[in-house]
Formats: sequence, structure tokens, C-alpha cells
Amino acid sequence: MTMDVHGRDLRYFVTVAEELHFTRAAERLYVSQPALSKQIRALERQLGAPLFDRDRHGVRLTPVGTTLLPHARAVLAAWAEADGAVRRARAAERSTLVVGMSTSPGRGGLLPAIRSRFTEAHPEAVLKLRQVGWEDPTAGLADGASDVAFVWLPLPAAERFRWVVVAAEPRLVALPEAHPLAARERLDFADLLDEPFLALPDTGPELRDHWLALDARGGRPPVVGAEIASVADETYEALVGGLGICLVAAGNAPLLARDGVVTRPVDGVGPSHFVLAHRADDTRPLVRAYAEAAAGRSGQAGRAGRSGSYER
Repeated sequence: MTMDVHGRDLRYFVTVAEELHFTRAAERLYVSQPALSKQIRALERQLGAPLFDRDRHGVRLTPVGTTLLPHARAVLAAWAEADGAVRRARAAERSTLVVGMSTSPGRGGLLPAIRSRFTEAHPEAVLKLRQVGWEDPTAGLADGASDVAFVWLPLPAAERFRWVVVAAEPRLVALPEAHPLAARERLDFADLLDEPFLALPDTGPELRDHWLALDARGGRPPVVGAEIASVADETYEALVGGLGICLVAAGNAPLLARDGVVTRPVDGVGPSHFVLAHRADDTRPLVRAYAEAAAGRSGQAGRAGRSGSYER
């Protein structure tokens, strides 16, 4: 019977199985390619069977590898859930609240104002800010790494969350200043349908579709020029590099409207909604208190509305 297979071994195996490319997998794992190959070979020896076929044409899963993959994913998911549960329990003991965010709240001192209201009611609490990439549109809520999070709607599996809207902002279009459409003061989204767009990772399809404005395209598929994983520098570089254009919330426009990039109002698309969200089943007082502070209250309890937000 096979014993002592470590979580790291399974994570390495799953990553290679998803990429089917050792170099790309090593980059995702932040390890060297030789070290990754060595670890996979060790796992294969332990299991007594090859997991991948490797030749000059590429990398493929063997039948044994194909069989192992769903079980390896299940083990990793179970461990992540257990790890999240332990971290939440420890945070509760220490009165620590982890605040995740994919985008810095900014917006005229929004975060300091919420912190002030929250700490006024709970001076003993410790707030820990956590930056999360666009690969996780819930900014750590889904896997339990964050207790509350500043995120954009729509959220995947929205029934799992409750939220309060902290900013409703029009979507602008950001484009290189040398782009022919940049000369206009205002654009119509219909004029952008054939333009290549910068897209978020497809790990969050709801949010990706929102920023590609699929609902305003009349069924026409978007042209994706590149994928981006952060709202600021990576997006800016893709814009000045001519890889595509993108929609951006008005509050984030200053992050992109630098040398070589302009933003313009665009008609034909709805607004964006920046929210403070938490898991619907997380009823801890600190979580509720932070949501109330985000809603503009420092003491009175709010009621969860049908839309998922707090009624004010």
C-alpha cells in the first residue's frame, strides 16, 4: 500500500496535469523545473507507475495519472477547507479580522473611514489587510483566507455571500492615447465591439464577462487581446503595449490614466458595483460589525436585504 504521499507532491502533480508543460507548471509553483521534474519522478516511483508520458511532442497524462487527478484535487480541496477552518478558528480567538481586496478601496478615504467606525465599536480588534489577485474574484472569501473582502460584483456563487455596496461607479473605457478613438470625448460601446479587450482570468467567469460587457454585445463574442491579473501596473503595461483596451471603474481610472493611456466615458454599458462582502454563513460579531461600518453605521445592526446587501 502506498504511504506518506505529501500534499506538496499532489499539488505539484495537479499543477503539471493542468499545464501539461513542466516549465509553465514550475513557474506557477515558484520552483525550478529540474526540482519539479525530480519531485514528480519521486512520486511516480512511490506509486509504482508513470503519471505522465513525456516526449518531443509534449506532456500527456497516462491512464494512471488520469485516474489519480480527481482524487488528488479532492484531497487538496479537503485540506484547503480544513486549513481555512483552522485559520478562522485561530483568528476568532485572537479577535483578528482579515480584510481581503483585489482592488485598493481608495475612493476618497473610504478604507480609513470604515476602519474608524469599526475600531470605535471594537477597539480590541486587529485588522489585517490582504491583497489578492484577480485569479480569485472573491478576494479570499471562497477559501476562507479572508473574513470580509472588498470585491466587485458579480460574485461567483452569489448565494454564498452577503454584501453592502460601497461604491456604484460608471464604467469608463481605457485605451492608448494614440488609439484613433482616443480623440473622441465620449464613446459608444457599439464602436468598441471589434476592438481587442484585456480580460480577467477565466477562473472568475462572471466577473470576466462583466468587464468584457458581454451583456452589451448583442451576442457578439469579444475579441480578447490579453489576460491580465491585476488592475494597475499589469493592465497599464498591456494598454501602452497595444495589447487591447479595457473597461475600468471610474474610481480606478487614476490608476491607469498615466503617460500614454487615457480614459473616456462610454455609453451603452451599465455601472460597476464595488462591495464589502462576507460569507453568508459567517455570523461572527466582528464580521457583522465590519459590514455595518462599511454601510456607514458604527453600532446599529443592519438587515440582510434580498439583493445580498444590507438595507440602510
